[in-house]
Amino acid sequence: MNDLTDRAVVNTLIARTTPAEGAVAALRERLVASADEAGILDLAYTTTSTPVGLLLLAATERGLVRVAFEQEDHDRVLAVLSEKIGARIMRTPQRLDNVVREIDEYFAGTRTHFDLPLDLSLSSGFRRLVQQHLPHIGYGRTESYSEVARSVGSPRAVRAVGSACATNPLPVVVPCHRVLRADGSLGGYIGGIRAKTALLELEGVA
Repeated sequence: MNDLTDRAVVNTLIARTTPAEGAVAALRERLVASADEAGILDLAYTTTSTPVGLLLLAATERGLVRVAFEQEDHDRVLAVLSEKIGARIMRTPQRLDNVVREIDEYFAGTRTHFDLPLDLSLSSGFRRLVQQHLPHIGYGRTESYSEVARSVGSPRAVRAVGSACATNPLPVVVPCHRVLRADGSLGGYIGGIRAKTALLELEGVA
């Protein structure tokens, strides 16, 4: 084939495939909208790029239910959510536009607290109590595990506080990165020490 023939073939393929791809995208949007309106979508999710890596964001009708770092394995996280919340999961970025916007603002340094509805159904008991306290640790501040234990009324439950932070399903948004060891060292973090350090540096702590 000569160049003119090659270009003609390519143009023909584009003409044939582009409308079909557009139709598929439009159909998908209609399906998402229909599922949303009918209340048959258990979980909406998307991903967003941040300075600490690609974050998975998942939400129920009640609010944001999960934030996951890449190292947690997003596919595995979605599989667990399917078991715990419901199997009707769909990638629907538009449902999480506000979440993405607030996270972008946080990493840009223009947002110091999140104003998002949260679904805390993945936690219960003492863990949920600790996780509900974490947003009260202000931007640019930290508390030790023992200070958190005292704040939630269980001064001896230092290890349990550590467990609650380690299993926090909403890192970044529910700021378990602001909890340090009594000697000021970082302790563990679900997103890794580099991510915890980056978040604290962003807030002017580290």
